[in-house]
Amino acid sequence: MKASVQELMNLFDLEQLENNLFRGQSEANGQRSVFGGLVAGQALLAASRTVDDARPVHSLHAYFLRPGDFNVPIVYYVDRIRDGKSFTTRRVDAIQHGRPIFSLAASYQVAEEGVSHQSVMPDVPGPEGLENDEGIRMKLVDRLPEQFRKDFLTDRPVEFRPVTPKDSISSEPQDPVREVWFRVVDRVDANPMTQRALLAYCSDFGLMGTAMLPHGMNFWQPNVQCASIDHAMWFHNDFRIDEWLLYRSDSPFSGGSRGLNFGSIYRQDGTLVASVAQEGLMRLHPSDSPTE
Repeated sequence: MKASVQELMNLFDLEQLENNLFRGQSEANGQRSVFGGLVAGQALLAASRTVDDARPVHSLHAYFLRPGDFNVPIVYYVDRIRDGKSFTTRRVDAIQHGRPIFSLAASYQVAEEGVSHQSVMPDVPGPEGLENDEGIRMKLVDRLPEQFRKDFLTDRPVEFRPVTPKDSISSEPQDPVREVWFRVVDRVDANPMTQRALLAYCSDFGLMGTAMLPHGMNFWQPNVQCASIDHAMWFHNDFRIDEWLLYRSDSPFSGGSRGLNFGSIYRQDGTLVASVAQEGLMRLHPSDSPTE
């Protein structure tokens, strides 16, 4: 297994401290705080480890409360709110330094048949032949502030191949739509609950930036302050995180220093596997003022 993927899987190997109490390791990835997708994925996995495997998660709703400290582990307390005949509900608080940094509620359901429909996958080129994000990052790195360059080029466990590459550093307005193929770059032999936790992790990559596109904003501008506010996901069908998935995101609205983003994730055969929604802070400061 590639080293970067092994490191990722180590992050999703939660330590059980006591009934309903788990601990996960954090990591620095060039941001000021712990990556939100990591906290969401670990929290979902902690909740899932208190639920029977026959009841897969079908939705989560979460709020980011405080920046996470990547220098210390994260403790997850799971509240077993309800175990019903068909549905199970869990609430999770992620705790650092004695205070919650993240709160998640997740719902699980016994598998059952029912009427079904789904949106059609966008008609886009497949991932084969598209340039991966590593090559794109190499072209952009010289335009980044010096302090971001090392982390920008770090080997990553998830590969992204944009259908239509966008200049993520440009200040030119662009349409608020992204379409990108992604997968974990090595085989992941993990159970379905871990696969879904890893999808929660991946779903936070680039999503908030969709709302920034029409305004020429990006994460590396010193006068831009950005942070995830909330995150919601609905899981529809099974998938493998090491096989290509298409992530289409769009932003219908921004205002009040917040941007709203929606996403749909498809398997290569066109099956919709998950839907995502997130609102994020995207505050633009005067160029001569601090961002904190």
